[in-house]
Amino acid sequence: MKTAVVTGASRGLGEAIAKQLLERGIQVIGVARKNSDNLSSYEGMDNASYTYRYGDLQDTAACEKDFEYLAEDIFTKADDTVYLINNAGVVGPIATADSYSLSEWEAHMAINLTAPMLACSTFLKYAKTYNIPLVIVNVTSGAAERSVHGWSAYSTSKAGLNRYTETVAHEEAEAGTGNIAIAYNPGIMNTDMQADIRSSEPEQFQEVQKFKDYVTNKSLRDPMFVAGVLADILTGSEIENGKRYAVKDYV
Repeated sequence: MKTAVVTGASRGLGEAIAKQLLERGIQVIGVARKNSDNLSSYEGMDNASYTYRYGDLQDTAACEKDFEYLAEDIFTKADDTVYLINNAGVVGPIATADSYSLSEWEAHMAINLTAPMLACSTFLKYAKTYNIPLVIVNVTSGAAERSVHGWSAYSTSKAGLNRYTETVAHEEAEAGTGNIAIAYNPGIMNTDMQADIRSSEPEQFQEVQKFKDYVTNKSLRDPMFVAGVLADILTGSEIENGKRYAVKDYV
């Protein structure tokens, strides 16, 4: 059976991705600081079951050990493709570059960049050891490709994740492993992250009114739709290694 690991599966896009994959018969392991009540009903099912694993991606040392244990547990039992979906992320601190602390910067980078890199490194190692196909999905953002006032941390972490994804894809292609790494841009969705953005002050984030208008204009996409597009890509006939997929190309 195919297995997917989804970080940040307790809510928003992560929860929706888990649901969409479960409905397609893929076993899902959700990594988050708390479980999802909406996913707990899938636990123990015979067809495609959901398993919750606690994980604090801000704690880098613990995170490294957790991914090692998780990968070993998965790949020693796997007989089909494993999907690693690095979805968990934060947008804050939302502020100009001169107004946040080192601890805020480190926490942001730990979640948005270091944790996905640790997960990828560990899962790639086990995929090669056990000769199991691995598909990596790193959830990115349009902010990776443009400068946004107040988002110096967010734009930087997502740009770094894009380059990391492309480099991993290049290395795996050169090695002929068959493992795949892609990025996925979900666009603007109706999630808690959007609410956090709208609560910003204009001095911190100059585009705050634009994001408020997204609600008024009903421009925010349903996370289940966005997750469904990704699930269709992953279960389709061919995934293009190294590609940056975007939901806007499928609407």
